[in-house]
Amino acid sequence: MSDWTAFGRVDADGTVYVKTAEGERVVGSWQAGAPEEGLAHFARRFADLVTEVELTEARLNSGAADANHSLSTIRRLRTSLAEAHVVGDIDGLATRLDRLAGLAEEKAGEARAARDAARTEALARKTVLVEEAEKLAAESTGWKTAGDRLKEILGEWKTIRGVDRKTDGELWKRFAAARDGFTRRRGAHFASLDAQRKQAQSVKEELVVEAEKLKDSTEWANTASQLKELMNQWRAAPRASKEAEQRLWERFRAAQDAFFTRRSEVFSARDNEQRANLERKQALLAEAEALDIDGDPKGAQARLRGIQAQWHEAGRVPREAAGGLERRLRAVDDKVREVMDSAWRRTSPQDNPLLAQMRAQVAEAEERLARAKAAGDARRVRDAEQALSSKRQFLNLAEQSN
Repeated sequence: MSDWTAFGRVDADGTVYVKTAEGERVVGSWQAGAPEEGLAHFARRFADLVTEVELTEARLNSGAADANHSLSTIRRLRTSLAEAHVVGDIDGLATRLDRLAGLAEEKAGEARAARDAARTEALARKTVLVEEAEKLAAESTGWKTAGDRLKEILGEWKTIRGVDRKTDGELWKRFAAARDGFTRRRGAHFASLDAQRKQAQSVKEELVVEAEKLKDSTEWANTASQLKELMNQWRAAPRASKEAEQRLWERFRAAQDAFFTRRSEVFSARDNEQRANLERKQALLAEAEALDIDGDPKGAQARLRGIQAQWHEAGRVPREAAGGLERRLRAVDDKVREVMDSAWRRTSPQDNPLLAQMRAQVAEAEERLARAKAAGDARRVRDAEQALSSKRQFLNLAEQSN
């Protein structure tokens, strides 16, 4: 640039020329001073062009500028050189601009490829999201999880750029339709669930009422069976709303607890009573088994009758002990009978006290029949005749066996 005459000259009339490989070209006129000043003026204009080219090149190499925009600038500068009013190495600058144009075209191609790849990737990502949304809308029954995922898909959707407007609009319509379809299906599900819960609440309210009717019952076995069946029905019924389910369950459980608590108290008292009865009967049994049946059969028989009377008054004992106690007492009774029968068979009919007692009963029955006939009471006569016949039959059998 210090040797301006290498790229231009000023002729005698002040016309300024620039030198190029194609020859000289007029770039202006200088009348204001020395020719050297004129060349310097037009050289500064050239330097401005060079600065613009260098700035464009630097931005292009750094990636700060859009390659297409840089290419447009380079082409503008390259075209302007043919008529630029400057003095300088126009051919060298043209070569530099041509090289930069090639670089800009290459970078623009890379940018287009990157944009195409990004567009393809963005399209693929949005397509995957749409298909996932459509699958959730059609199949999912995990309502909260699916709803949360649809929100996440929407958030991710908004971050994806680069899909052309038409395609993006079509994909958005599919996504919106899927989301709306899911919302409708979820709404229908919960509406149905609400209806089921209301029905379940009605069913369980009836079960509670039935349980509360039974809580004061004293029919222990039957009521326990009924409450068990009510529990089975409760478990088989759908769940009501959380609040109603809890409230009804507390009432249902309270009714059951009231019945079973009372039953437990009654059974506990009964068990205590039966254990006391068991101790009493064990004492009576020990007394019966200690009787001197062979030495004093009549005394043993009399005492055994007293023991048997107390035995029946003692009441029930635990079931597992009752059979054994009864068998042991019957064994004592059988032994007493056997000894007494043996003694009775050895006694003459006239001296047998049992026969005397039976004859007295027959005589008393005959007197009762006579009084009934005298009173003319047909019913009394009929009853007296039946009683007399029965007593005579037993007396005959006793006399025959003796």
